[in-house]
Amino acid sequence: MSEKQRTLAKEISLTGYGLHTGNCVTITFKPAPVNHGYKFCRVDLPGKPLIDALAEHVTDTSRGTTLVQNNASVATIEHVLAAFHGLRVDNALIELNGPEAPIMGGSAWMFVEAIKEAGIIDQKEDRNYFVIKQKITFSDEEHGVDLIVYPDDHFSVNVLIDYNSKILGNQYSILDSIDDFEEKICKSRTFVFFHELESLYNKGLIKGGDLDNAIVILEKEVKQSEIDRIAKLFNRPGINTHKAGILNNTELRYPNEPARHKLLDIMGDIALVGHPIKGKIVATRPGHYANTRLAKIIRQEMKKALSKRDIPVYDATQPPVFTIEDIKKRLPHRFPFLMVDKIIALDESSIVGIKNVTFNESFFQGHFPDEPIMPGVLLVEALAQTGGLLVLSSVEEPEKYSTYFLKIDKLKFKHKVVPGDTVILKMEFADVMRRGIATMFGQAFVGNILVLEGEMTAQVVKNK
Repeated sequence: MSEKQRTLAKEISLTGYGLHTGNCVTITFKPAPVNHGYKFCRVDLPGKPLIDALAEHVTDTSRGTTLVQNNASVATIEHVLAAFHGLRVDNALIELNGPEAPIMGGSAWMFVEAIKEAGIIDQKEDRNYFVIKQKITFSDEEHGVDLIVYPDDHFSVNVLIDYNSKILGNQYSILDSIDDFEEKICKSRTFVFFHELESLYNKGLIKGGDLDNAIVILEKEVKQSEIDRIAKLFNRPGINTHKAGILNNTELRYPNEPARHKLLDIMGDIALVGHPIKGKIVATRPGHYANTRLAKIIRQEMKKALSKRDIPVYDATQPPVFTIEDIKKRLPHRFPFLMVDKIIALDESSIVGIKNVTFNESFFQGHFPDEPIMPGVLLVEALAQTGGLLVLSSVEEPEKYSTYFLKIDKLKFKHKVVPGDTVILKMEFADVMRRGIATMFGQAFVGNILVLEGEMTAQVVKNK
């Protein structure tokens, strides 16, 4: 039986303090239409800008997840998104009157309770799962971080954490079914080591930190004067214990609460994929950076899957977006190395070009005399030139800029190209272009046959 998308039955608001800014902020959850997903709205800013909760908008993961879009930002959003994800709510508008979501006890519990109080209703359209078909990985060998998503028929998460800590030890947490999120995961609180507190405070962070919304772990005994000094920073005098362990003598809600909180963070960060997934996540030493990188990789795979179903159609009777003369004004390439004849489609995120292949191409003299095949490297070049036109379309005065290849990844040749073929070249941004660096996913087709695909990274540079 198909599952329906879900949203809130009514709006509901909560007020609290941001963990890092210390600002008092009101957050309001509102119902949203089908296929809306999660969007944040900064109601305190002119024009009330929207921020899509998608991985490509992540800009900072130092002590939480921050999104930036439309010249607006919203920080520490992982617990909010975990609550919606864990309760299988697909569509919601999340309004804030400040730059950071309130910490609300350091877990997702209060957000879960608010969502349940508002009520959850089914919508008319089916839920759009992204089903993991092959293993997807993110690894950081230097820090011992590994996140792997395996194909499965439902969503689950396994987490292992290791902080080389006598107090924490190695901890393991499992969520076999998302239906167990409320009972087993949502109450787990964020945690911090005592020796990190002053450094975080001096960096202007954890201004809203409190012993009521975090577990503070004391690795070793310290003098009472040191505890008093740190407690004074947070306006919490009267902490007398100095034994190694949990500083504020808080009773843990679960024996492995830190590991469960790391699983909660994964739930929130993976919501940035934009669709619920069916797959098994196995995470070793996860953190916000690794979580959001994995979400980006999953989104790239999702876009590829959609692209494979969305083969461009070439209608030779329609006028091109760019003629060859338009292309020559934007690209420096000339005979025998201009590999794009015209552009037939262009928008903010994708482009479609055409390369007509004839027997008169000079490279057929040697590749190969008795079996003419277009060299794969030139097909890559044709895609790269098409991608260059996409990148240059995003800057003013494109004739003053050039694009340069930085990297090719996951390149696959599927079918040969021969004289008489018309190659359709499709390139689309795989991520938001930052600091002149553009990552794109490219495909080349002959008719409805995929002949080449891969990821390409380029840099746009102003000409001297």
